[in-house]
Amino acid sequence: MSGMDERSEAYENKFAHDEELRFKAGARRNKMLGLWAAGLLGKEGEDAEAYAKEVVLADFEEAGDDDVFRKVRKDFDDAGVEQSDHQLRRHMDELMQKAIEQIRTE
Repeated sequence: MSGMDERSEAYENKFAHDEELRFKAGARRNKMLGLWAAGLLGKEGEDAEAYAKEVVLADFEEAGDDDVFRKVRKDFDDAGVEQSDHQLRRHMDELMQKAIEQIRTE
Protein backbone atom coordinates (compact mmCIF):
# COMPACT_ATOMS: atom_id res chain seq x y z
CA MET A 1 0.00 0.00 0.00
CA SER A 2 2.91 2.39 0.55
CA GLY A 3 3.60 2.33 -3.21
CA MET A 4 0.08 3.61 -3.84
CA ASP A 5 0.50 6.25 -1.15
CA GLU A 6 3.77 7.43 -2.68
CA ARG A 7 2.20 7.57 -6.13
CA SER A 8 -0.78 9.50 -4.82
CA GLU A 9 1.47 11.94 -3.00
CA ALA A 10 3.56 12.42 -6.16
CA TYR A 11 0.41 13.30 -8.16
CA GLU A 12 -0.71 15.71 -5.46
CA ASN A 13 2.71 17.38 -5.41
CA LYS A 14 2.73 17.67 -9.21
CA PHE A 15 -0.77 19.17 -9.18
CA ALA A 16 0.23 21.73 -6.53
CA HIS A 17 3.39 22.59 -8.46
CA ASP A 18 1.47 22.99 -11.74
CA GLU A 19 -1.11 25.23 -10.05
CA GLU A 20 1.62 27.41 -8.58
CA LEU A 21 3.28 27.77 -11.99
CA ARG A 22 -0.09 28.59 -13.59
CA PHE A 23 -0.71 31.29 -10.98
CA LYS A 24 2.78 32.79 -11.42
CA ALA A 25 2.47 32.74 -15.20
CA GLY A 26 -0.94 34.41 -15.04
CA ALA A 27 0.30 37.16 -12.76
CA ARG A 28 3.37 37.73 -14.91
CA ARG A 29 1.25 37.80 -18.07
CA ASN A 30 -1.12 40.31 -16.49
CA LYS A 31 1.75 42.60 -15.51
CA MET A 32 3.20 42.45 -19.02
CA LEU A 33 -0.28 43.08 -20.45
CA GLY A 34 -0.74 46.02 -18.11
CA LEU A 35 2.58 47.56 -19.14
CA TRP A 36 1.77 47.06 -22.83
CA ALA A 37 -1.71 48.54 -22.40
CA ALA A 38 -0.31 51.41 -20.35
CA GLY A 39 1.93 52.33 -23.26
CA LEU A 40 -1.06 52.41 -25.62
CA LEU A 41 -2.93 54.52 -23.09
CA GLY A 42 -0.06 57.02 -22.98
CA LYS A 43 1.10 56.12 -19.48
CA GLU A 44 4.80 56.07 -18.59
CA GLY A 45 7.01 55.40 -15.59
CA GLU A 46 5.20 55.16 -12.27
CA ASP A 47 1.81 55.64 -13.95
CA ALA A 48 2.48 52.65 -16.19
CA GLU A 49 3.60 50.53 -13.23
CA ALA A 50 0.51 51.55 -11.24
CA TYR A 51 -1.73 50.65 -14.17
CA ALA A 52 -0.02 47.26 -14.54
CA LYS A 53 -0.78 46.58 -10.86
CA GLU A 54 -4.43 47.45 -11.49
CA VAL A 55 -4.52 44.88 -14.29
CA VAL A 56 -2.95 42.23 -12.03
CA LEU A 57 -5.49 42.98 -9.29
CA ALA A 58 -8.37 42.80 -11.78
CA ASP A 59 -7.62 39.09 -12.18
CA PHE A 60 -8.82 38.42 -8.63
CA GLU A 61 -12.41 39.44 -9.40
CA GLU A 62 -13.38 36.06 -10.88
CA ALA A 63 -11.88 32.87 -12.23
CA GLY A 64 -10.49 32.97 -15.74
CA ASP A 65 -9.24 35.80 -17.92
CA ASP A 66 -12.50 37.61 -18.63
CA ASP A 67 -12.10 40.05 -15.75
CA VAL A 68 -8.68 41.14 -17.02
CA PHE A 69 -9.96 41.36 -20.59
CA ARG A 70 -12.96 43.48 -19.53
CA LYS A 71 -10.76 45.89 -17.55
CA VAL A 72 -8.33 46.52 -20.40
CA ARG A 73 -11.14 46.57 -23.00
CA LYS A 74 -13.03 49.22 -21.00
CA ASP A 75 -9.92 51.31 -20.49
CA PHE A 76 -9.12 51.14 -24.21
CA ASP A 77 -12.68 52.07 -25.12
CA ASP A 78 -12.72 54.97 -22.66
CA ALA A 79 -9.42 56.30 -24.07
CA GLY A 80 -10.26 55.66 -27.72
CA VAL A 81 -7.47 53.09 -28.20
CA GLU A 82 -8.07 51.11 -31.39
CA GLN A 83 -7.69 47.40 -30.56
CA SER A 84 -10.22 44.76 -31.54
CA ASP A 85 -11.32 42.10 -29.07
CA HIS A 86 -9.50 39.56 -31.21
CA GLN A 87 -6.25 41.57 -31.13
CA LEU A 88 -6.48 41.99 -27.37
CA ARG A 89 -7.18 38.31 -26.69
CA ARG A 90 -4.45 37.24 -29.11
CA HIS A 91 -1.97 39.51 -27.33
CA MET A 92 -3.07 38.08 -23.97
CA ASP A 93 -2.42 34.55 -25.32
CA GLU A 94 0.99 35.54 -26.70
CA LEU A 95 1.99 37.11 -23.41
CA MET A 96 0.86 34.00 -21.51
CA GLN A 97 3.14 31.86 -23.65
CA LYS A 98 5.98 34.30 -23.03
CA ALA A 99 5.32 34.26 -19.27
CA ILE A 100 5.30 30.45 -19.21
CA GLU A 101 8.60 30.33 -21.10
CA GLN A 102 10.16 32.84 -18.71
CA ILE A 103 9.09 30.89 -15.65
CA ARG A 104 10.32 27.60 -17.09
CA THR A 105 13.77 29.05 -17.69
CA GLU A 106 14.17 30.56 -14.21
